[in-house]
Amino acid sequence: METERLLLRPMTWEDRPAICAILQDERTMYAYEHPFSEEEVDDWMARQMKRYETDGFGLWAAVERNSGSLVGQIGLTLQEWEGKQVPEIGYLLNRRFWGMGYATEGAKACKAYAFETLGLDAVYSIIRDNNLPSQGVARRNGMHPVGRQIKHYYHMDMPHTVWVALKRGE
Repeated sequence: METERLLLRPMTWEDRPAICAILQDERTMYAYEHPFSEEEVDDWMARQMKRYETDGFGLWAAVERNSGSLVGQIGLTLQEWEGKQVPEIGYLLNRRFWGMGYATEGAKACKAYAFETLGLDAVYSIIRDNNLPSQGVARRNGMHPVGRQIKHYYHMDMPHTVWVALKRGE
């Protein structure tokens, strides 16, 4: 999938160094409360690649079209909310590319893909309460809050707000 500035494509193991630069950066990973270990990076990447096979989508490598630089990961994953699996738009960018509009651009492309190609009626973003920049991306992507949930991750409870965009714009 392409946007004005990005190519969204499946991650490969060749992307691992660029993915490590994101997942192992303490400031980038503040919403996860810790940078990932080598094993956690490998598990993360393997999980995305498995999602491509089982779901037909996952977090894709977001590559800047002009430079070929991997700016982050943007895509769709299935996440649990209210006892069901819902399609979530997620994004995680290298800090060097924060504030440049890449997350919003990629998230909008994922929403269009979900509605137009996959025929979905709704997409979600489940965002930690302290992640104000990601909440801004969700807002710019036409989403609004519809609920809250607590995720238990890394030995702690983390409050999240659930955002939604409906195909009909409701």
